[in-house]
Formats: sequence, C-alpha cells, structure tokens
Amino acid sequence: MTKVLLSAHVLGAILAVGSITVAASLFPRYAKQAVTDEDEAGGRAAGIAQLLHRVCRGYAVVGLAVPVFGLATGAQLGVLTDAWLIASMILTAIAALMLAVVILPNQQRLLAMPRQGTEAAGLSVAASRLTMVTGIFNLLWSVVVVLMIVRPGSTTGA
Repeated sequence: MTKVLLSAHVLGAILAVGSITVAASLFPRYAKQAVTDEDEAGGRAAGIAQLLHRVCRGYAVVGLAVPVFGLATGAQLGVLTDAWLIASMILTAIAALMLAVVILPNQQRLLAMPRQGTEAAGLSVAASRLTMVTGIFNLLWSVVVVLMIVRPGSTTGA
C-alpha cells in the first residue's frame, strides 16, 4: 500500500505542482505582452495568459491531493514526526497559501486590466511583483523536493 500511496504522491506532485509552477512562471510575460502589444500579438498573448491562469487554477484543485497522499504515505512509513517532513508540510502550506492568496488573485487582476490606457502603465509593476512572488513559490517547491529526496536523518538518505 505504501508504494501505491507514494506513487500517487509523486505523480501528483509532478503533474499538478509541476504544471502550476511552469504556468505561473510564464503568466506575467504574456499578461504584460497582452497589454503592451496593440496588434494581433496582444490578442494572442491575452489568450495565452487566460489559458495559463486556468491551468494554475485547475491544477491547484488537483494539487490538493498531493499533500493528502503525502500524509498518508508518511503515516504508513511512520515518519510524520520527522523534522524533514514537518518542514516540508510547513513549506507546502506556505506555498499553497501564496498560490491561493497572492498568485491566483493577482493573475485575475492582471487579466482584468484594460489593454490600453492609463491603468496599463501599472501593469509592468504588477507583473514584476507577480514574477517575484512566483519565483519564491517555485523556490519553496524546490526546497520541498530536496527535503523529500535527501530526508535528513534517514538511513536511506544521501
């Protein structure tokens, strides 16, 4: 049973979290391009930005299964009280909170900005901030992956 749970956990992380990190990283570029380009390229970029936002939103829901399978795997292995797993759970919670409270709402705000006009000038700053937050989000997931692989104190760790 542990192997099934671990497989579901890893596959979920790769498919859901991986998709979110890529889509969230690409989003600011296309949102900015949608506002700054006045021709057909701007319309195409707006469509791509909307698609990337839908990917982030949709996979965020699917991604909820990742910690569920992770906790079930940790319980099966008897490691729920290990420091590396507790740190991973805290970082996962912070990343999920960032996605729900900062990244997704800011993506929605950028999508709602007019394609031209005075409000479009604020897009560059908003897109830059979103890029920074997304980078921190991705860094948190990178640390979680390293903790999951190395498992400090583990007899099977590096």
